Amino acid sequence: MAHERRPPMAPSASRYHRRRSSGTRDERYRSDVHTEAVQAALAKHKERKMAVPMPSKRRSLVVQTSMDAYTPPDTSSGSEEEGGQGEGTPTSSQGSVSMEHWISRAIHQGSTTSSSSSSTQSGGSGAAGRLADVLAQTHVGKSGNPCLCVFIGSFRKFDSCLNDNNCFFPGLCVLLCINTCVSSLGVPVSSRVSAKIQQLVNTLKQPRRPPLREFFVDDFEELLEVQQPDPNQPRPEGAQMVAIRGEPLGVVTNWPPSLEAALQRWGTISPKAPCLTTMDTNGKPLYVLTYGKLWSRSIKVAYNILHKLGTKQEPMVRPGDRVALVFPNNDPAAFMVAFYGCLLAEVVPVPIEVPLTRKDAGSQQIGFLLGSCGVTVALTSDACHKGLPKGPTGEIPQFKGWPKLLWFVTESKHLSKPPRDWFPHIKDANNDTAYIEYKTCKDGSVLGVTVTRIALLTHCQALTQSCGYTEAEIIVNVLDFKKDVGLWHGILTSVMNMMHVISIPYSLMKVNPLSWIQKVCQYKAKVACVKSRDMHWALVAHRDQRDINLSSLRMLVVADGSNPWSISSCDAFLNVFQSKGLRPEVICPCASSAEALTVAIRRPTDDSNQPPGRGVLSMQGLSHGVIRVDTEERLSVLTVQDVGTVMPGALMCVVRPEGVPQLCRTDEIGELCVCSIATGMSYYGLSGMTKNTFEVCVLSDSGAPISEYPFTRTGLLGFIGPGGLVFVSGKMDGLMVVSGRRHNADDIVATALAVEPMKFVYRGRIAVFSVTVLHDERIVVVAEQRPDSTEEDSFQWMSRVLQAIDSIHNVGVFCLALVPANTLPKTPLGGIHLSETKQLFLEGSLHPCNVLMCPHTCVTNLPKPRQKQPEIGPASVMVGNLVSGKRIAQASGRDLGQIEDNDQARKVCRTPAPLFLFLSEVLQWRAQTTPDHVLFTLLSSRGAVLSSLTCLQLHKRAEKIATMLMERGHLQDGDHVALVYPPGIDLIAAFYGCLYAGCVPITVRPPHPQNIATTLPTVKMIVEVSRSACVMTSQVISKLLKSKEASAAVDVRTWPPVLDTDDLPKKKPPQLYKPSNPDTLAYLDFSVSTTGMLAGVKMSHTATSAFCRSIKLQCELYPSREVAICLDPYCGLGFVLWCLCSVYSGHQSILIPPSELEVNPALWLLAVSQFRVRDTFCSYSVMELCTKGLGLQTESLKSRGLDLSRVRTCVVVAEERPRIALTQSFSKLFKDLGLHPRAVSTSFGCRVNLAICLQGTSGPDPTTVFVDMRALRHDRVRLVERGSPHSLPLMESGKILPGVRIIIANPETKGPLGDSHLGEIWVHCAHNGSGYFTVYGDEALQSDHFNSHLSFGDTQTIWARTGYLGFLRRTELTDASGERHDALYVVGALDEAMELRGMRYHPIDIETSVIRTHKSIMECAVFPWTNLLVVVVELEGSEQEALDLVPLVTNTVLEEHYLIVGVVVVVDIGVIPINSRGEKQRMHLRDGFLADQLDPIYVAYNM
Repeated sequence: MAHERRPPMAPSASRYHRRRSSGTRDERYRSDVHTEAVQAALAKHKERKMAVPMPSKRRSLVVQTSMDAYTPPDTSSGSEEEGGQGEGTPTSSQGSVSMEHWISRAIHQGSTTSSSSSSTQSGGSGAAGRLADVLAQTHVGKSGNPCLCVFIGSFRKFDSCLNDNNCFFPGLCVLLCINTCVSSLGVPVSSRVSAKIQQLVNTLKQPRRPPLREFFVDDFEELLEVQQPDPNQPRPEGAQMVAIRGEPLGVVTNWPPSLEAALQRWGTISPKAPCLTTMDTNGKPLYVLTYGKLWSRSIKVAYNILHKLGTKQEPMVRPGDRVALVFPNNDPAAFMVAFYGCLLAEVVPVPIEVPLTRKDAGSQQIGFLLGSCGVTVALTSDACHKGLPKGPTGEIPQFKGWPKLLWFVTESKHLSKPPRDWFPHIKDANNDTAYIEYKTCKDGSVLGVTVTRIALLTHCQALTQSCGYTEAEIIVNVLDFKKDVGLWHGILTSVMNMMHVISIPYSLMKVNPLSWIQKVCQYKAKVACVKSRDMHWALVAHRDQRDINLSSLRMLVVADGSNPWSISSCDAFLNVFQSKGLRPEVICPCASSAEALTVAIRRPTDDSNQPPGRGVLSMQGLSHGVIRVDTEERLSVLTVQDVGTVMPGALMCVVRPEGVPQLCRTDEIGELCVCSIATGMSYYGLSGMTKNTFEVCVLSDSGAPISEYPFTRTGLLGFIGPGGLVFVSGKMDGLMVVSGRRHNADDIVATALAVEPMKFVYRGRIAVFSVTVLHDERIVVVAEQRPDSTEEDSFQWMSRVLQAIDSIHNVGVFCLALVPANTLPKTPLGGIHLSETKQLFLEGSLHPCNVLMCPHTCVTNLPKPRQKQPEIGPASVMVGNLVSGKRIAQASGRDLGQIEDNDQARKVCRTPAPLFLFLSEVLQWRAQTTPDHVLFTLLSSRGAVLSSLTCLQLHKRAEKIATMLMERGHLQDGDHVALVYPPGIDLIAAFYGCLYAGCVPITVRPPHPQNIATTLPTVKMIVEVSRSACVMTSQVISKLLKSKEASAAVDVRTWPPVLDTDDLPKKKPPQLYKPSNPDTLAYLDFSVSTTGMLAGVKMSHTATSAFCRSIKLQCELYPSREVAICLDPYCGLGFVLWCLCSVYSGHQSILIPPSELEVNPALWLLAVSQFRVRDTFCSYSVMELCTKGLGLQTESLKSRGLDLSRVRTCVVVAEERPRIALTQSFSKLFKDLGLHPRAVSTSFGCRVNLAICLQGTSGPDPTTVFVDMRALRHDRVRLVERGSPHSLPLMESGKILPGVRIIIANPETKGPLGDSHLGEIWVHCAHNGSGYFTVYGDEALQSDHFNSHLSFGDTQTIWARTGYLGFLRRTELTDASGERHDALYVVGALDEAMELRGMRYHPIDIETSVIRTHKSIMECAVFPWTNLLVVVVELEGSEQEALDLVPLVTNTVLEEHYLIVGVVVVVDIGVIPINSRGEKQRMHLRDGFLADQLDPIYVAYNM
């Protein structure tokens, strides 16, 4: 880079031309010092490569957002209405900085710039062009200062990572986040009173227990880290300030006693004097309104309002009533006539914007204001009336939120002439309300500020005095004449002084930005009222003009002078136009607010030697609310100019923005407050807010009021400098308090716009606001992106903006979003509607095309990570059945009585009370004693009986299958046989055939014919892993296994022999096999766990019989019963109920294959009703299908005679935490069809024990408790009331089965736990599996899961570990034996639980929160990856909504779980894999994500 310097030179015309063509920028937000600061900060970042990961975006999404046919925002893109943060927001029409203005030395030399090099030197420039090129090429990376250092790889970019030597893990980049706002880690203080009260209530409800030491805080309150104030932070040191009084208001003898009197005077003495000239869009004078015309027409309007609306007896409008004034911005004459007509009629005008559509942003709030003011009449002009939206019959529709209005056109031709004797009554100014000015608040609500007649007159007098207005002066007004400075100067004060106003409409400024300067020259105007935007536009366009002469101007009122960034426009404007006759002392910034009217204005002086006041303030100091003139000459400074002195007759002071209104110190920033007659009086109809704003009693340090009169808050932040000069540093509405430091939205906007030329975003189209997430404000920046900028460009710009804001303001941006051009909600005058934008952001309707979230950098107040304490030793803990003063968490079902089954056993074996029953023998006995009793009935999708099996039929078929196995299969006893059948009767017959032949059956779900490629490999794997000697199946599936499609998926030549049972031998086997030892294998139960592990569990004959007996007792099953089963019959309890229980207990099983419900969702419930079933079993998938598929059909089902009133138990078979929401909605939905809410319950089983709990027929109903989710993360159980914050409902998983014993153990130390602990559920029971069947013989794994011992206490019993976390609770209920009932609550699988920040999280809890955040999120799954939380959401809706979900998901998880989401993945519906039991396969999903197989719509990497 060349280090040449150029002397500052006067800016040439060609240079401005060049600037304009390169995309014009808005000078208001330009300050060279600031630009230099931003560029210097970014230069520090450029050494390292850009490390911020680009989000992955689906191609369709990229194309849509960039290629849509946008109407580009008008090139001017300035907003008419930038005032008031809620309005066009201060951030509305801003622009950025031109490259030429970079001052190169700061970047080359690192040298600093003195405070004098403020924007006055905007002419100077260094070797900026080349520097710009170089910086444009550089990538952004990490710098030495505590700035953003972010690095996550898009998982798509494996190769780039592998080639990057800096990468820590080849193939996978890892998130490094360095907090930008690292505070000295303070000790949290428990200061939340409400939480303490809540805690007290909970404590009183529970018996007091001593705290356990292993929990990290005794009172369960997780304390968010309290930001400790930095001991070195600057504090105010000055003396207490003294209120400053303006010069006295000198009453001139000929000042009129009221504004109407002034109008009467000029209308009668000088009727021909011009009052207002309006312009057309070509800049030609359209119409001149004289004082005579204004006077006569206002009288006409006044007469018609009072006498021509309603009837003589019941006039619609009486003096004192409010009426709306709805006039477009290009018709000031009609507005002026209507306004003065109202004043003369003594009705109160409420000027508002023209509603363009029924759903205009913010228009609804305007409607609420009109309603609260009791407005029934709206005055408007003819043209405006014609332009309003009309209904089909031509009437104007009622706008949303608006009261019913009568629209009244005020053009003279439509009005009646007043009688000769009618004359308005002109009084002296009094305390009646003169008009109401609307004001939009930060939250979007609209308030009406009432201004009394005396305040109106006094304000006009004060402006006349401070601006030195004289009769017949010409004033050019570019401002909105309906409110604020435009109304006060251009409509009111002008009439008091008989001045001539040249009104320039916004539409003309858009066509010709120089129009106002041309009018000043043409009319030799003395005064002009503009905003800094208008000065900027003139700068951009002025080169087209030769003969500009501004020497006539004595005062250029800059209406938004209170915006600190207006200084650069003022300086640049002076720089260019000084040569055209503009004098420096002419520029007069003023500060105003809706509540306090004009707060301060710089007086036009003749003394050009007195320079205006300047301050170069440290941003760091300002963020702590103190004034520090920046002596260190650092780069993060704010240059402010004075807005003149206090208004005549007013008293001004500065008070602390928070808390009691106390006077500030001299070096402290506070809110300016004014005590004067010339301020607003109240917010219409809101006495409480009025008291806080208009009746402020300011106190000194001693606590005494400083004045007997109340002050009005201006909403402006600032201070009073030397010589009584007022300085404004920002607005209260734009204030964002982040971690105790104050930042101003305007300043953030200025920094964002100083980053790059406007290649990527539109100037004037940036919104900055804060949202509250996790007890602190977080900054959000939203900008409109140009349609021609590429993804990479935009992303580059975004990451640079983050770095700049971080360096300059030392604050992190929580979210930066870019939206397509022209999509942000606008105010009627073109500015960005801030509160509406914020609302859209919060509800997920902003539809951004790019999002960058930085929660890792911004959120520094998370709870402390948990430090796990070492476990307490056994000696100090065990005393009888107590652990540390708590009851040991153990429970058992009732004893498996030998009695009632022994009769049956005797009958079967004809021997005295045998030790054991084999299922094959029970079937033979039933075939002999009750041969024609139907055991199984299979239904078709229409509900018809497809086939059924009696005891004898089943026995006969089983014999034939056994023969086939021995003869055709040549199998020995003990060989394994894979049964690959669809759900049905063949499967049952094949199972008993295997038992008869002495083989070990393994039931396998058949491959799906439409999806062979993914389903067949699982079948093959089970066949291989189970070492099956042959495969038994039906003819159809047998063909499928050897088909062409199958050979593409697996090697079909390696199948064991496949036997087709559709063609069975006719003969019986010579003899049926009788097992010699009940502990031999009966069958293998293979299934895939939710974590994706395939495991086969060995079930012995002992366990199988014990299992059936336990279920028989729990459900009271007898041969006379019918049970409807809608489950998959391949593993777990589903298989036992489908194949085994009927044979054991003799009841009839009505079998409904779940796949048939996809054709006919009502099949299961209709069958239950038709067969009058009392007990039914289903899965969650079935229940969900019924809830979603039949939700709207309950009436028609009722008419078809569906009746569920006989159902006493409807059990959901599951291996997970009960899904309360689903069971409850199912119960509610079918309550009308007779389903008893108490009938629905769940069971719980797992791999080691296929059924531990099952809600039987007798015993208490399942209970639901609410536990504190925060305590649960620390493995503690704390019951709370329903609806309390962080409460989680848990439903009991059914009654513990007979013969089952349960204990809760610590999964790490294997010690027994007390009942207030969450631990692993261990089970001891006769029907436990006897181990895993694996090819690899991993004995260690097996012995641990099936044969565990407690480390202390009862160390003899052999327990099986379920791998599920849960807890036991002794309830108040009693069971059948009269004992207190123990309820088991399952919380989640140990394998799935995530250890994050030292705490244990269950995916389902986070997923439940995420699904609630937005209506488009249909399903969600979370999993951890290298300590990052990855959230995958399925989007129902257009891809445009994908990016809306990223901030919402991040916010919700932060708020509810204190976790930072690392990656958000948005996918299509159906991408999250779900197994046959309806459980999410999260690990499967994780593997798919890492292997890049999900085809996501969008992947966001949070920084």
